[in-house]
Amino acid sequence: MKEIKIAVIGLGYVGLPLARLFSTKYATVGFDLNQSRVNELMSGHDSTLEVSDDLLQSALDNGFTCTTQIEDIRDCNFYVVAVPTPVDKNNNPDLQPLYGASETVGKVISKGDIVVYESTVYPGVTEDECIPVVEKVSGLTYNKGFFAGYSPERINPGDKEHTVEKIKKVTSGSTPEIGKIVDKVYASVITAGTHLAPTIKVAEAAKVIENSQRDINIAFVNELAKIFNRMGIDTQDVLEAAGTKWNFLPFKPGLVGGHCIGVDPYYLAQAAQRYGYNPEIILAGRRMNDGMGEYVADQVVKLMLKKGIQVLGSKILVLGFTFKENCPDVRNTKVIDIVDTLQEYNVNVFVYDPWADPFIAKNEYNVDLLNKLPNKKFDTVILAVAHKEFFELNVSSLTKENAVVYDVKGLFSKDIVDAKL
Repeated sequence: MKEIKIAVIGLGYVGLPLARLFSTKYATVGFDLNQSRVNELMSGHDSTLEVSDDLLQSALDNGFTCTTQIEDIRDCNFYVVAVPTPVDKNNNPDLQPLYGASETVGKVISKGDIVVYESTVYPGVTEDECIPVVEKVSGLTYNKGFFAGYSPERINPGDKEHTVEKIKKVTSGSTPEIGKIVDKVYASVITAGTHLAPTIKVAEAAKVIENSQRDINIAFVNELAKIFNRMGIDTQDVLEAAGTKWNFLPFKPGLVGGHCIGVDPYYLAQAAQRYGYNPEIILAGRRMNDGMGEYVADQVVKLMLKKGIQVLGSKILVLGFTFKENCPDVRNTKVIDIVDTLQEYNVNVFVYDPWADPFIAKNEYNVDLLNKLPNKKFDTVILAVAHKEFFELNVSSLTKENAVVYDVKGLFSKDIVDAKL
């Protein structure tokens, strides 16, 4: 293949770190439909905080560029699609972003070029759903005029230790020869190495089960938390004791949101149902995890009643709104389930998160998010997200004398909490 020039379609949590990394070895262009996002990146700042300003500016100085203009990626020959793959309100896979990105690729792809998909999908989506769109728009024939690959994204938002180049990458190609080319391109920048899967479908399946496995394991400990709560046993103490065995898996109870673990199992379930199989364990895990926000809220109300706190009109502070700690990502956050359930009891809910964007929280969830702690005393404080700012928080300064403190993440010391998940 001629000299590689890469275009990364989609500059979010996945696409930008990958594009920045590719730019260290190849001429790379980042493409996104959001002009304000492109303007931000070209000014040297990433609001997702996945790429530091120093790294981004260094990439820009070395020729990396971002654009919304399709003509700017026409001379590329290695296209990487890294757009979101969400679910709709009924938890059915929403492939519209993938269809749109495939149309974009179809408009610029040339004979002999390669398109690699990174978006999480169920097995078969790349070749059965995306490639036909590229064929139709480009007029080229798959595996004759152009080729494809699939390399599932492995990004852990907010994690500054396990960055993209330090996580082993699965690769694949539409032919054995293309697979080797795709693998070679990724291996040239991924210091942790690569694993060349035999087919695109195998690579797709590998990705979707990674997060489904985590989802099921977390669902198991969430169920344990509910059981031990009724028994009056501290779940964290149980897990600590069980964890002394070398092969006990160290999962903890919690809220399972985000764009991966909380979504991917639905993609796998949809694929299974298309083949006439109803996945019981996968969907049971999802039901358990989807109900944890409501469970936390109900437990808090019970604790308030036991303490004789007037629930109606009470003031409750929720600490954290993002789907995980130390990142600004609020996509599919399950903290909203705590907030919505509490509001059904007609309480006054205040949500404080120093990481999240209040505009996005208001636009997406109709939540008036606070970026500074309010100067109030609360009837209840709920720690929902373990941001680093909360480690040294003086909880007593926020609470009334007889307040409830509920710790979802097991962050606070036992002597100041009434209950934890």
